[in-house]
Amino acid sequence: MRFEIVTIFPGFFSSFFENGILRRALADGLVEVAVHDLRTFTHDRHRTVDDRPFGGGEGMVLKPEPLAEALASLGVEPKAQRAHAQSAPPQVVLLSAQGRPFSQALARELANLGRVVLLCGRYEGVDERINQLYCDMDLSIGDYVLSGGELAAAVVMDATMRLIPASWATRPPASSRASASRTPKSFPAQAAFPAPSTDPEVYWIIPTTPALRSSPACARPKYL
Repeated sequence: MRFEIVTIFPGFFSSFFENGILRRALADGLVEVAVHDLRTFTHDRHRTVDDRPFGGGEGMVLKPEPLAEALASLGVEPKAQRAHAQSAPPQVVLLSAQGRPFSQALARELANLGRVVLLCGRYEGVDERINQLYCDMDLSIGDYVLSGGELAAAVVMDATMRLIPASWATRPPASSRASASRTPKSFPAQAAFPAPSTDPEVYWIIPTTPALRSSPACARPKYL
């Protein structure tokens, strides 16, 4: 699987890929990630990527020209042309506060794709014509507004990468709870699993719950 990220802050992702399961997935070649600086696709000395909304309004909007050039450089055609492609085309995802709520089911859907392009919005958003011409879906990670789509892109990648089975090869599931947490199409009710605890069995006079002590989930994890 390959992720392409288009952003005006490419440095944002540097430490994100150096830790945890993402680092292992990249090191093992299970996932490829390329980060593309949107300002590379500008042609003025100020490397301008935004402009005021047409007809007036507050804030700034990411211009269509740099985004279209960035997508073209990745071999991404407009949706109408991709619909007739013989091979599986990349999925273009716009991270937007107005988007479809991200979920475990959507993460699983993305994990089954070969290539995903993530467009990180900024300011007041992205020129709507880019959305209409190129984007297969808008995604939002919650009912709140962020300063940009970079954090949302990181959440989407993390949730998606951990669903690639081989990415857990060096750290097998330690319990039925751990295994279940990686495989459901949607999250079960919170009460389906006991709240987790570790050793010692009693901490600050608070013991682990009886339900947990009798659950398979209380087994000590044994990682490689």
